Amino acid sequence: QVDVVESGGGLVQAGGSLRLSCAASGMIFRINAMGWYRQAPGKQRELVAVTTIGGSTNYADSVKGRFTISRDNAKNMVYLQMNSLKPEDSAVYYCNAAVRSTWYAPVVDYWGQGTQVTVSS
Repeated sequence: QVDVVESGGGLVQAGGSLRLSCAASGMIFRINAMGWYRQAPGKQRELVAVTTIGGSTNYADSVKGRFTISRDNAKNMVYLQMNSLKPEDSAVYYCNAAVRSTWYAPVVDYWGQGTQVTVSS
């Protein structure tokens, strides 16, 4: 079993910054990828940013140049630095970890409970 816990959400004014953190713990052999997704009311969950164990990253077009994802492989943690926040960034942000629990186990996706980010205009 793997636990994924996010922290760092909150209320911020437009143009401000927030930093989200996510820690994965439990039976972990390797985390292939860690990423952030978000879901606003009435909308589908969407990818915000993802980083692989090799260090490659991918961002949603809407956050490129404003958000930065980073990862600490030794601590099984991922961070999302969010700058120049806009009201449309308001959503519940979820952390995802694609985990292999043993060398022979399949990769399984684990999700955190989510953290609310609200950007006021």
